[in-house]
Amino acid sequence: MSDKWLNKIPQEKGYYLAGFADGEGSFNVSLRLRNDHTMGWQVVMSFNISQKESYILSQFKRYLNCGKIRQRTDGMYYYTIANYTSISERVIPFFRRFPFLSEKKKRDFAIFCKIAELMQSKRQVTQDGLEEIIRLREGLNEGRGRKRKYSIADWNQYKRENPQRLYAKPRAFR
Repeated sequence: MSDKWLNKIPQEKGYYLAGFADGEGSFNVSLRLRNDHTMGWQVVMSFNISQKESYILSQFKRYLNCGKIRQRTDGMYYYTIANYTSISERVIPFFRRFPFLSEKKKRDFAIFCKIAELMQSKRQVTQDGLEEIIRLREGLNEGRGRKRKYSIADWNQYKRENPQRLYAKPRAFR
């Protein structure tokens, strides 16, 4: 993968965006219960930022060249990237080149990168790999305001209730 796009980002702009994301950005890993996945779960990685004005979000979109900007019903804008290829080829290289200053965001980013590596290796289609991803995910965005539809307890319950899914083959799409 060529880094030409990354080298074209002016340093002052890259560090500004990284600083903005340090305070306002969020790295997320969601779980979705899916019958058409080998393990019965889909792992979705995303990076997002919400803001009252869309200009700064448009700068992220411009320089990362991916993602979507939308407006919520409350008038807030949000920028989100949930495509794994964009995460691995754009988001992660950007924040490696323009690193965070806060320890919390550095830690969240390191966990996010580790999960991306596991996904790259297709570890989410094995019981041990998915369990490792879920354990790592528990350390992301700790503190108030964190919401999870499914937790590690849901995964453990699912394992007990559906042991046959651990050996099932992926289902064909219709």
